[in-house]
Amino acid sequence: MRILLVGEYNSSHKTLKDGLQTLGHEVTVVGTGDGFKKRMVDVNFSEKYKSGFPLFLNKVLFKLFKIDLHSRSIEKQFFQNKELFSNNDIVQLINEHSFLTQPKTEQKLLDFIFKNNKNVFLLSCGLDHISVKFAYDKKYRYSVLTPYFEGKKHKKNYYSITKYLSPPFEKLHRFIFEHIKGVIASDLDYHVPLEKHPKYLGMVPNPINPEVLKYNFPEIGDKVVIFHGINRNNYFKKGNYLFEEALEILESKHGDKIKVITVESVPYDTYINLFNDAHILLDQVFAYDQGFNALEAMAKGKVVFTGAEKEWLDYFGLEEDTVAINALPDSEKIAEKLEWLVLNPEKMKEISGNARKFIETEHDYIKSAQRYFDLWNSKM
Repeated sequence: MRILLVGEYNSSHKTLKDGLQTLGHEVTVVGTGDGFKKRMVDVNFSEKYKSGFPLFLNKVLFKLFKIDLHSRSIEKQFFQNKELFSNNDIVQLINEHSFLTQPKTEQKLLDFIFKNNKNVFLLSCGLDHISVKFAYDKKYRYSVLTPYFEGKKHKKNYYSITKYLSPPFEKLHRFIFEHIKGVIASDLDYHVPLEKHPKYLGMVPNPINPEVLKYNFPEIGDKVVIFHGINRNNYFKKGNYLFEEALEILESKHGDKIKVITVESVPYDTYINLFNDAHILLDQVFAYDQGFNALEAMAKGKVVFTGAEKEWLDYFGLEEDTVAINALPDSEKIAEKLEWLVLNPEKMKEISGNARKFIETEHDYIKSAQRYFDLWNSKM
């Protein structure tokens, strides 16, 4: 079948494509490469108004005249490639804001897709109206909006999250759900809010290709190496400040036993190799399940501090602290878990091996691709 995957977060659609191609399908990924991460897509829409003087100019024009040059640029590129967005057997959107344009433009582009493709599906991945509303109503025990409620920085800094609650994005959300055949969740953080929705088809764990991510757990010498990758734009959303506080506590007690590597906002091809020498990777706090970065690190045998809540343990039939470490929103508790691992290196080796096996069993990209196709096919 001819399948179009629209948008990219990390390499979720690229890896899904690899699995679908193995199953014999013709697949194209179109998107922007997920910003500074420069992820690989087949057709890359340029974002020339996202940095430097063009960004400044766009901000001025939008503030004065509500003219968004970025949206106009993406729209132009879209219609220059309109044959890509027509006559596909299946189209999947990465989320409700796949083109990252103003909602009015987004709806125009999606309207073309809906009119020219019979089977369009939505992936609940990243953020969307339903998951953000669930978080805003405090139905999670904690969420990406916990720092927002706690007053960490000005509320305008959370616009990338709260925009999904604004009238234009809520209108876009309704428009999308009127036209899609169904919605699929990429992990439990999106599964939980969608469970009772009539268009919800189920969860398919993020696809990971273990063949290209070689297992690599270094021998533990004098020091345990801890890797902390920071995306400055998501510093509070990911809970990086809590990891930094926990590391300060750990260094005050065991500074002679650890080595901390911190990097900020680097392209994916650089990032994926920077943590090769690490034993532990600090991923994110405000999550119930693992995102793509955590899963890739687990495939390489790293002990990952990430979302690994009870709901995740129950779903996969796991015991706590056997596959990944649940990073609670409490720096002292994170520090306690880090200290436990530093003082018990044999546990790190055990968790490392379990993490790799878990990826191979539950996240294999070919198995995930088949599950996606089966769900799509059930509604065609």
